[in-house]
Amino acid sequence: MATEPRWSEKLPSEETKKCHAAFDGGLGDVTGARLATEEFLRAVARASPPTAPEHWDDVLLVVNELAANAVQYAPGPFELTMRRTFDGVHVTVHDTSTTPPAPRPFHPQHGGGGIGWHLVHTLCTQVSVVVRDDGKDVHVFLPW
Repeated sequence: MATEPRWSEKLPSEETKKCHAAFDGGLGDVTGARLATEEFLRAVARASPPTAPEHWDDVLLVVNELAANAVQYAPGPFELTMRRTFDGVHVTVHDTSTTPPAPRPFHPQHGGGGIGWHLVHTLCTQVSVVVRDDGKDVHVFLPW
């Protein structure tokens, strides 16, 4: 006989996929964040494939940009948290800087750079920054 789940229980299909990783803040940690994201996306895709193939690449690109910004502009460690939402993926990067990110002009003659924050805003459905005493959290939501 089948039984209804209790309110405190979740059905296996309702379980929220979540990933959390902490990094020291070294240059190689950008690659580590990307690898953690790929592992997370593989697990999410097994249960619910992306609605468009580019969503996978968009999540990877945004995490790469946020991790690179954390390494470049915030001294010390950073944390990456990702979770599957009803219609997408919620990514949070916490770093030690209390300075909110700001767009910079793109100057290709000076080595490039300056497009990461613009990319984040273009690819994400929502972007917010929460400044805390110990740094900031950058929250982004992407379609899946």
